[in-house]
Amino acid sequence: MLEAIIFDWAGTLVDHGSRAPLKAFVELFAEQDIEITLAEAREPMGTEKRLHICRLLQQPRIQQAWITRHGRLPTEAEIDTLYQRLVPLQREQIELHTKLIPGTLDMLAAVRARGLKIGTTTGYGRAMIDNLLIAAAEQGFVPDCVVAADEVPATRPAATAALANLVQLGVSAVQHCVKVDDTAPGISEGRNAGMWTVAVVLSGNAVGLGETELQQLSSEARKNLRNQAYRSLEQTGAHYFIDSVADLPDVLADIERRLARNEKP
Repeated sequence: MLEAIIFDWAGTLVDHGSRAPLKAFVELFAEQDIEITLAEAREPMGTEKRLHICRLLQQPRIQQAWITRHGRLPTEAEIDTLYQRLVPLQREQIELHTKLIPGTLDMLAAVRARGLKIGTTTGYGRAMIDNLLIAAAEQGFVPDCVVAADEVPATRPAATAALANLVQLGVSAVQHCVKVDDTAPGISEGRNAGMWTVAVVLSGNAVGLGETELQQLSSEARKNLRNQAYRSLEQTGAHYFIDSVADLPDVLADIERRLARNEKP
């Protein structure tokens, strides 16, 4: 009864730990003589990148640093300039973090075996992801649909991009779709669209570590970090929580059992 899965990209399908956006934002603000931390850069993760800049500039410490440096709040024109500068910085970082998260190809094969269509949304603009799509295809993944953040009139947490996928994929009902994401705005996107939602915890933004970094932790440290990350995503209201997309097939089976009982998201 399921018809489609709508995936996020960074932290969900590629870029274990969703690290590419962080370095781009840190570098962007460093060019303005403003130092921001990785934790600060990560806070608005999942939002469209111009909005991400705005959210960073609304953080009290960063806002005060901007005022100290420039003598006033940033203008809309200055935010536009920051975004234009971010695009090449972000492209460069994305191209360094294109590796599919372990288990992704097997999971995608299982999704295809169910006859499901595969769509994607992202907080990245189209100009940022062209080479990411090429790299994913070289690794064996070509989605049926890609909707970038700058291709819809309203960005996450609005449902627009997820619903645009459904239109392009020809899906008959939103309750026959699943949105899979590692960020709160991405989960809200799916919930606002009326879909089942699955939060990806261990491979995504909530933990923020690359695959090797995560493996180097002690089992106790990894367990504590995992538990903390799960707690941080509980407030998203996701219907399911998984370590990585490798765990998705069992979730899909459970959703189909619930649909058979006439349950809805």
